[in-house]
Amino acid sequence: MVKPLAFKGDKKVKKRKRVVEEGDGEALSSKAPATASQTKSSTDDDSWVTADVPTDLSGPVVIVLPTEPPTCLACDPNGKVFTSAIENFIDGDPATAEPHDVRQVWVANQVAGTESFSFKATHGRYLGCDKLGILTANSTAISPEESFLCIPVPDNPSTFSLQTQRDKFLMVDEAASRGPEVRGDAEVITFSTTFRLRMQARFKPKLRASKEEKANSKISRKELEEIVGRRLDDDEVRKLKRARRDGNFHEAALDIKVKSSHDKFAS
Repeated sequence: MVKPLAFKGDKKVKKRKRVVEEGDGEALSSKAPATASQTKSSTDDDSWVTADVPTDLSGPVVIVLPTEPPTCLACDPNGKVFTSAIENFIDGDPATAEPHDVRQVWVANQVAGTESFSFKATHGRYLGCDKLGILTANSTAISPEESFLCIPVPDNPSTFSLQTQRDKFLMVDEAASRGPEVRGDAEVITFSTTFRLRMQARFKPKLRASKEEKANSKISRKELEEIVGRRLDDDEVRKLKRARRDGNFHEAALDIKVKSSHDKFAS
């Protein structure tokens, strides 16, 4: 089930809990699935983090622009691309930006068979740049005009320049008469072409792997002792927990069982 985007300031609806009466076996048995669902916290993480490398990019993203005050790239339902003020960030730092409007959110996906990425707006159309450098989001399919290379900016970690298939870069023109505008006709990478891509934490590969690793390491001493069939000392508990993280738990548990058997016969 796809989880809808949540924004800071949104009111959370509290679900009413059913009062369990004595003898209500059905209600008691329903607790197990609810408890199991709580283990899915890694997939429910709706916090936002910064993409560090192009391979991080997947799922909802916010394209933060190098403007003052901070803005991001947005799109209306008619496909018009514009700059939108960012309201959610900490101490004015655009590196902590989060969206407050669905129009500020794009869905990033790597284009099959290439190193390029597409960015789909919330109305289902793709960001594109024509030969004049004009940005729109009107296409329902991905062509070269809807494909962008995400090039890490030298000496500026966790930032990117978005390059079109015509070898031009998206840039911010803050001197435009109607406020900052983004176009795709820059020849070289400069401060104006340096963007920060914020993404949902649950889609970032390193964070997802780290959470899965932590989940695998969460096992009690009692559970380990039940598996091995005897009491364990602290060193054995640490060894088994480490084995769960490393993926060789069954081999480690077998070694301890065999050692227990040898110790028993030796005594």
